[in-house]
Amino acid sequence: MTKADLIDEVSRLAELTRKDSEVIVETIFDSIVRSLRVGDKIEIRGFGSFRTRQRNPRVGRNPKTGDRVEVPAKKIPFFKPSKELKDLVNAGGEAQSATAPVAPTAPAE
Repeated sequence: MTKADLIDEVSRLAELTRKDSEVIVETIFDSIVRSLRVGDKIEIRGFGSFRTRQRNPRVGRNPKTGDRVEVPAKKIPFFKPSKELKDLVNAGGEAQSATAPVAPTAPAE
């Protein structure tokens, strides 16, 4: 699903204009990014949590030339799904296969 698909889905389910749905989706994403930038943790019950992790500086290699490259320390965003989300994703796959139509078999001659 792309951001445009998400906007269309919000527009359809909430019966809003596409423009209003776009503002809502953009606002949510901007709020998450702003919170992560200042080091806050975002917790959405039943979905998961976003936080940043610190990566230490290291020495890497340029794959093309093989030269050593200093990679600076940086913060990276990290998402941890909730148990409920994991269960929903796993139950969705099982329920889908259990309710999938079975093709009729031709009688043996």
